[in-house]
Amino acid sequence: MSRAVEEINRRMLRARDAMDRAYTQPLDIPHLAEVAHVSEAHFIRTFKSTFGETPHRYLQRRRVERSMFMLCETARSITDICLEVGFTSLGTFSRTFSEIVGVTPSEYRARAVIKPVPTCFTMAYMRPSSFGEARAKNGA
Repeated sequence: MSRAVEEINRRMLRARDAMDRAYTQPLDIPHLAEVAHVSEAHFIRTFKSTFGETPHRYLQRRRVERSMFMLCETARSITDICLEVGFTSLGTFSRTFSEIVGVTPSEYRARAVIKPVPTCFTMAYMRPSSFGEARAKNGA
């Protein structure tokens, strides 16, 4: 791998880390591009080629991952969880959750089984992947 590729990967990782820290906040492409030291258009293209999804989709998936944990581990309402993880609309949250996970938040909560393993293992196992989402869209 060339130095240029390593450097751009480092920049994209810095931006992704910033998104992970502030996933409850609105997505701000100009700020993230500034963190990565690239133009906005270049940031979006490079992020997608590096991580396989757009910054917006990554942020949505990150929010859904957090909501999955909260749905299993808390008794809070779905609306509260939706707002807590950074969605501003329950409809958008439910639609996005269903697209990524395959079931509605209510169905996910009803099916949730508390597993007697460390949370880090459970979260890694339960993490939705973009690969499965792409396969579902392509009918595979």
